[in-house]
Amino acid sequence: MPRSCLAALLLAAATPLAAAQPSNPQIDYRGFQRLAAEVQPYRQARLVDWAAFAALAARRGTLILDARSADAFAAGHIAGAVNLPLTDFTAASLARTIGRRDRTILIYCNNNFRNDRPPVPLKSIQLALNIQTFINLYGYGYRNVRELNQVVDFNDPAVRWVRD
Repeated sequence: MPRSCLAALLLAAATPLAAAQPSNPQIDYRGFQRLAAEVQPYRQARLVDWAAFAALAARRGTLILDARSADAFAAGHIAGAVNLPLTDFTAASLARTIGRRDRTILIYCNNNFRNDRPPVPLKSIQLALNIQTFINLYGYGYRNVRELNQVVDFNDPAVRWVRD
């Protein structure tokens, strides 16, 4: 093998993969970081306790959005909630599910329940689904989002937990 080819192979092997490949124009990690930083204070002001969550849920037109998997939703959810798994969020699916961008949306996740068993086992706290759901809804232009900020027992009758 000629020395120039060997040198090129050694250089390629020593070059980090990220540096060797062009950036994917459809993924913007820095943009995500900026969005998450922008969302943080906005989200903080929209955290609600169970009493406020339940009061908002009782209002006409409010949507309780459950972004967990379809299987987890079928195994149990807050009565009246609509399921759209986070993995299925697109502009079109959100528009079909939510409708108006100014609609009141309530969100919750596994980490809002103290039971820590199926269908709501605890997630790593820094990866709780509420965080990604809020950031995604905000990023898609939905600003009237409220997030449950309390830990409740899904067996409490006030929670109105149902199974499909």
